[in-house]
Amino acid sequence: MNERSETLMLAQSSPLRRLAPVALVIGVAALAGCAFFAAEQPDQVAQSYLVAYLFWSGLALGSLVILMLQHITGGAWGAIIRRILESASRTLPLLLILFLPVLATAGSVYEWAHPEVVAHDELLQHKSPYLNLPFFTVRAFLYFAIWITLAHFLSRWSQAQDRGVLNVQRLENISRVGLLLFAMTMTFASIDWAMSLEPHWFSTMYGILFIGGQVLSALAFAIPVAATVAGQEPVGEIMTPSRFHDLGKLLLAFVMLWAYFSLSQFLIIWSGDLPEETPWYLRRLKDGWLWMSIALILFHFALPFVLLLSRSLKRSRGWLMLVALILLGMRAVDLSWMIVPAFEREESRLVLSDLLAFAGIGGVWFFAFVRYLRGSSLLPLHDESLPELDGVEA
Repeated sequence: MNERSETLMLAQSSPLRRLAPVALVIGVAALAGCAFFAAEQPDQVAQSYLVAYLFWSGLALGSLVILMLQHITGGAWGAIIRRILESASRTLPLLLILFLPVLATAGSVYEWAHPEVVAHDELLQHKSPYLNLPFFTVRAFLYFAIWITLAHFLSRWSQAQDRGVLNVQRLENISRVGLLLFAMTMTFASIDWAMSLEPHWFSTMYGILFIGGQVLSALAFAIPVAATVAGQEPVGEIMTPSRFHDLGKLLLAFVMLWAYFSLSQFLIIWSGDLPEETPWYLRRLKDGWLWMSIALILFHFALPFVLLLSRSLKRSRGWLMLVALILLGMRAVDLSWMIVPAFEREESRLVLSDLLAFAGIGGVWFFAFVRYLRGSSLLPLHDESLPELDGVEA
């Protein structure tokens, strides 16, 4: 490794490095708090944990999707965030471990996990060959096996490309197959982990809406990280305003795509006016959930849409990072809006276990992410879309 390539590593003074150990301490303490409160409120903690888990796992899974898209399409827009995406997707083994509490507490969140409930519900009896804990567990491990395998080889072969010992065609081929596998597995995973919380309801749009939200979350996370490392030279020489402009345009596209998926599902269900479908929205359009719905329209779509139309904003690292952080926060709100009403809480307000679970999983996940990010060059070497790095050797 020469001097030039060493400067492409995450600097010791990087804010990400300083923040990582703090995040770990907070994460471990918050998870300990969840365990403490679980003794008194097991159902509440299990519900909070599931929502937080779906948010943080969405960052890793969405990163895997964007990573595969980048290998297929090429372009500097993806090359400058490739290491960020790889580091996020490499946390999937950790997320598999963090999924174990979801399995252990499935009876606290999924009504189909109770045989006595299924015995008195004809529809659940009909769905029981699919919705049962043994099969639920087997499917979950199958999903993770596929995702972890994809993330492993994409990262490993990308590192080999840095050393000049791999044909880029191999990365493109696995990405083509991987996108098909991901679309199938994540569709079923979204049904298993989220839609089955209300097993009498269904939507044919749910899987694609869930995947669209994950991809938006991943890009909204990658942009602030890229903006942070761009303050380090010579990384900042490659992460130019024009390349952040490309990321801003992609972020705008994903915002519009999420809005299209969300509106399509709403129109299909509302116009159908079927008694087994419309209650899902009725629960989310009353009391405090109504205000959350309005907030999603305003801050998850309208405001980012208007701001991202500005060319100068998309070329500014600081402003683009701010919009991305707003979207990342609204992604957490959107997941809560989709999932928490299924638990039939009396109010839509946050409870302490929500904050603890979010901070606990997030702190541990962020530490692992930074650990992977600092282990390799921040930019891929020998990538034809980054000619500035042609002379750098790993």
